Amino acid sequence: MLCVAATSALAQLRIEITEGVVAPTPIAIANFTGADGVETDEGRLIASIIANDLVSSGLFEPIDEAAFIAPPGSPSIKPNFANWAPLGAKGLLVGSAELDENGKLQVEFVLWDVVTERDLTSGAGSADPDAMRQLSHKIADLVYEEFTGDTGYFDTQIVYVAEAGSQTRRVKRLAIMDQDGHNHKFLTSGLDLVLTPRFSPTTQEIAYLNFFNDEPNVYIQDIRSGRSERLGSFPGMTFAPRFGPKGDRLIMSWAKDEDGASDIYEMDLRTQEIRQLTNSRAIDTAPSYSPDGKRVVFESNRAGRQQIYTMTSNGKNVQRISYG
Repeated sequence: MLCVAATSALAQLRIEITEGVVAPTPIAIANFTGADGVETDEGRLIASIIANDLVSSGLFEPIDEAAFIAPPGSPSIKPNFANWAPLGAKGLLVGSAELDENGKLQVEFVLWDVVTERDLTSGAGSADPDAMRQLSHKIADLVYEEFTGDTGYFDTQIVYVAEAGSQTRRVKRLAIMDQDGHNHKFLTSGLDLVLTPRFSPTTQEIAYLNFFNDEPNVYIQDIRSGRSERLGSFPGMTFAPRFGPKGDRLIMSWAKDEDGASDIYEMDLRTQEIRQLTNSRAIDTAPSYSPDGKRVVFESNRAGRQQIYTMTSNGKNVQRISYG
């Protein structure tokens, strides 16, 4: 909200900027039922996870179940919208969830637009019970995308460095968890210092620095298998490399020589060959690929102060783009 106050033509203009107000979208999220129309334990948990995801975005307001005029129906039956419109609901999510005879979780859902009375999206599938949270996050992503037009982010993970212990015996371990804090697990033992983990484009691999014998080493770890691969020792490196958009390259800043100046390097992950992209007496750091991988953006003090530059991915056509 922008407030402007002025008492006369000669008065000093005072502008006060406060935070904007975005009204969250009211949505009815019914507990998922079984084939008999009765709510199941799995269905209640799925609905709860979806609701928590949407609330955390700040863009949705699930309607209290106690306000429901009628119990939710099967996802295969079109709802009576007269029971939902008076609640102010803009959307209605109904579904079924139960375990089959093989112990598999069978899920079906439909998202309805209460205003236009049409279905926005639907889906069905099966999963192991231990994948229930991930399945719920995927459904929440679809709801988010239908109402906002943006890509959902609930079925994502966060990789970070977890610290524990006293100040004199600090332990840092690589860890990963779902974006809502669940399914936390450690990826490294804590015997060595680890820093700056980076996801690959597929989010199935992580590049990070491991300080073995106080020397920085670059590792790549496969999240699913837990296997780690050491790519080499890089004295003078302080931040882990970043992946290229296809996941087949790494780009890094490395103070390879003793003069302390860092340059930009690229590693081909198939051959592990390293190519130097910049060669100056300045400090070139913080490189990152453009989304198409054709250009690289980085910081450099080659003009006297730290500024932002771009270049083609082969190190040519360096251009300064900031002048602050």
